[in-house]
Amino acid sequence: MQFNFSTASKIIFRSGAARDIPAIVAEFGQRPCLVIGSNSKRTKWLEDELNPALVIQISGEPDSDIIQDVVQQAQTAKCDMVVAVGGGSVMDAGKIMAALITNTDGLFNYLEVVGKGQPLDKKPVPLITVPTTAGTGSEVTANGVLLAKEHGIKVSLRSTDMIADIAVVDPELMLSMPPSITAATGMDALTQLMEAYVSNAANPMTDGLCRDGIIRAATSLPIAFEDGDDIMAREDMALASLFSGIALANAKLGAVHGFAAPIGGEFKTPHGQICAALLPHVMRANIAALREQEPESIILFRYNEIAVMLSGDVAATPEDGADWVERLCNELNIPSLADMGINQSHFDGIIEKAANASSMKGNPIELSKDELRKILEAAL
Repeated sequence: MQFNFSTASKIIFRSGAARDIPAIVAEFGQRPCLVIGSNSKRTKWLEDELNPALVIQISGEPDSDIIQDVVQQAQTAKCDMVVAVGGGSVMDAGKIMAALITNTDGLFNYLEVVGKGQPLDKKPVPLITVPTTAGTGSEVTANGVLLAKEHGIKVSLRSTDMIADIAVVDPELMLSMPPSITAATGMDALTQLMEAYVSNAANPMTDGLCRDGIIRAATSLPIAFEDGDDIMAREDMALASLFSGIALANAKLGAVHGFAAPIGGEFKTPHGQICAALLPHVMRANIAALREQEPESIILFRYNEIAVMLSGDVAATPEDGADWVERLCNELNIPSLADMGINQSHFDGIIEKAANASSMKGNPIELSKDELRKILEAAL
């Protein structure tokens, strides 16, 4: 057995931990770039205390044009570190900025799929990540996702050097998430935990995190959705998200995220909603393919474990797990692919791009294009 494992140098998990950020920042640099989300009022207190050299506001998901512009701004401002406070898009932008402030060969030389995939040759500037949603786990992942505008697909800049130096996870920052965002981000975390657990790169360290995270998410996501002020449920979801980020950084993902990259690039729909709409159908496709082609596979046993963890029923079958996820999606009001504006005329393009997506390479079994099409049909 062989595997590598990387994560943030330090993770601070505590309600109220955000109040420590100014003191932490002072240890790393004098000219921080503060990257925030669309609601600047939420981070005004931090901006006042940090007096950053530059403030970058990310509204929606970053694209290649935006990233190139903000990196140039950060270089001009001579920023010596990055503090990213927000959801997955904000933290992804922060990670990419930290990397490209010092690595100056141009964005597309480093991007996967649509670029050269060139490795970073210089250490990024110090990075502190602070999630305000519980879903992406981006505070501890080794990649930054953006939309490559000219190609219409989401791609990553990836390096273990991009993992944050400090991740500050404060569940109190997540209390203000409305139910729809709680649902979408929470399903993203659950998807990442499940895909990492059955991926072809799973390892004993990620397995433990995935098991714990799956149980926490299955228990607390419905509670957080119904009562956003339940701090214990928020803490569980913050942990599930954190664990999912560590897991995907070390154990890959699968077909759900393989599809999510091209769909997210073409349709303006929250990433977590896309994942949720696809998850039960990808589970069924993988289980069916494994039963037919590799009936003795350990992954079938893992899908059985997932079903038990989700439902609490020791007699649950792998297929029962997919049914449980579909019922949860209905409870959380997750839209279908059709509700997102997708129809069968889009399938060929989506399948072609999904088959080449980096996440698809982690799927536990190779799915044919016909099997991929059936997943999309079932998710409409």
